[in-house]
Amino acid sequence: MPSPSPSPSVPELVQRAARACVDHKADRVVILDLHGVSDMTDYFVIASGTSDTHVRALGEHVMEELAQVGQRPHHMEGLTKGRWVLLDYVDFVVHVFHPALREFYQLERLWGDAAPVPVAAQGAGA
Repeated sequence: MPSPSPSPSVPELVQRAARACVDHKADRVVILDLHGVSDMTDYFVIASGTSDTHVRALGEHVMEELAQVGQRPHHMEGLTKGRWVLLDYVDFVVHVFHPALREFYQLERLWGDAAPVPVAAQGAGA
């Protein structure tokens, strides 16, 4: 009997979520490492869609990709409206914004002390 494959690490899950956004044509995909900056979570994945429909589709795609490795969001908001989708996986949070809301909330500026993490190329570490 084959042994079950190990669960992906948090950094691997974060990269998988970010690549899911990139693969579905999200704009400005950013990963922020919040270690030492916040106790609420370890990473943010931030991305923008081009419309409400695109924002919803990106959120759904991230959930589908992570469900393939057994991960489901602990909490989810905004999926039905498509203006700002928040997917809380406890150790990381995925934010998918409509461009106007991303500009308004400016999470990258608000969390400016967080170190940016490059989004790995497809296949790297996957």
